[in-house]
Amino acid sequence: MHHLEHLITFFLLTVSCVVIALPSQKAKTDSTGSDTKVLVLGGGVAGVIAARTLHEQGIDDFVLVEARDELGGRLQSTPFGGHVVELGANWIQGTQTGNGPINPIWTLAKKHGLETHISDFYRSLKTFDETGEMDFVDDVFNAADNNFDNYINYTQAEAHNGPRNAHEMAAEYMNFDWEYAQTPLQSSIFATARNSNFTFEPDTGGFSHDNMLSIDQRGYKMFIQQQAESFLKPQQLRLNTLVDSVEWSASGVKAVFSDGSSISADYAICTFSLGVLKNDDVKFEPDFPNYKTEAVATMTMGTYTKIYLQFPQKFWFDTEFALYADSERGRYPVWQSLDKEGFLPGSGIILVTVTGDYSERIEALSDTEVKEETMSVLRTMYPNITIPEPLDFKFHRWFNDPLYRGSFSNWPPSFVSQHHDNLRANVGRLYFAGEATSQNYYGYLHGAYFEGRDIANVVAKCVNGDSCVSLRRYEKY
Repeated sequence: MHHLEHLITFFLLTVSCVVIALPSQKAKTDSTGSDTKVLVLGGGVAGVIAARTLHEQGIDDFVLVEARDELGGRLQSTPFGGHVVELGANWIQGTQTGNGPINPIWTLAKKHGLETHISDFYRSLKTFDETGEMDFVDDVFNAADNNFDNYINYTQAEAHNGPRNAHEMAAEYMNFDWEYAQTPLQSSIFATARNSNFTFEPDTGGFSHDNMLSIDQRGYKMFIQQQAESFLKPQQLRLNTLVDSVEWSASGVKAVFSDGSSISADYAICTFSLGVLKNDDVKFEPDFPNYKTEAVATMTMGTYTKIYLQFPQKFWFDTEFALYADSERGRYPVWQSLDKEGFLPGSGIILVTVTGDYSERIEALSDTEVKEETMSVLRTMYPNITIPEPLDFKFHRWFNDPLYRGSFSNWPPSFVSQHHDNLRANVGRLYFAGEATSQNYYGYLHGAYFEGRDIANVVAKCVNGDSCVSLRRYEKY
């Protein structure tokens, strides 16, 4: 989504530690009774790119397993009111500046002709509060900048004074929660700065400030599905296959599925979401070592919920976005119009985003209750308009979805770089890849891309008999 306006110098805590990394050795590539060389678990961006990388390294003896009936993971498109909208990931965040580094998602989007439109978060914005339309754009963004400055000048455990009124709370929300799906106090400011800089700031190695919204009526998922079609053979893909348990060791990996069948492999790449790992939706046998268990437990999973409404005709703001300041922080704050030139004009579609604890709250409500609450906010924003009931209404319950248990990962204040190495570290011949294992790009699609590629390259060296090492881990720190 949007990026933090400030660049700050970031650092990670340094601590005494014991680093464990197995020495380089020639891999044993004999398949002693294995069904395949490599098992890729999960068919999102990380899984598809991992499979593609194996193919590029000359390894076609692999199987990609996906629980749903299509590839894409958290790229989930749905028909809505005669159009296609995105329940999950929606933006390409950072593209390219000049001849600088290019976001690989942008590369794939252009290759496959994905239709996008740039989002303008700050120059296409109107503001509202509990009295209706109220122009506080300049004031609230100045307040957000000041609050961010105050926040980084003190330790997170101490003096975040926080916003003082509804306008400032809304501004802080749009600048932070709307990006990271959690509050500033739930997030590491140092990891957040690195994450933002490496994506959005060209001066620090980032791509660009651009945020490109997918409006492709084939769905945002089409680019990764078409990429998969370019190399995957039917026998390499198993859809509608839910993993119940994963048995791992120093000699191989075996996945057992809900129908009782199983696949054994010399190596496996697990691309399950962090939320699945945290909630024990899949049983790993034996249990992870303590250092791995602690890392999984400590990294957090945010929830980002987009709630779509369709009306007979547009009655709302002519900008792309609206910010609603409620006395309750995070209560239906960021509204986005898709009924706008360049997006889905004439669609009558508007959406509102909630995140974090508020997402979890609304998932416990019925659809009717959530619809009534969103309508109450719209009627507060437009007290002099008679607003009809929506023709259509939809949102996805990511927090309670057993395939994801949230939307994307976030780095909390208590989480240090050694924790992250342990989160990324393999156990035996079971490796892990996904946006959560990316230190610089956690939470982003391009983080999933880079990790799928990099971990598959590590596994490929093992399979091809080259240097095979365990990834860095810290058992004491």
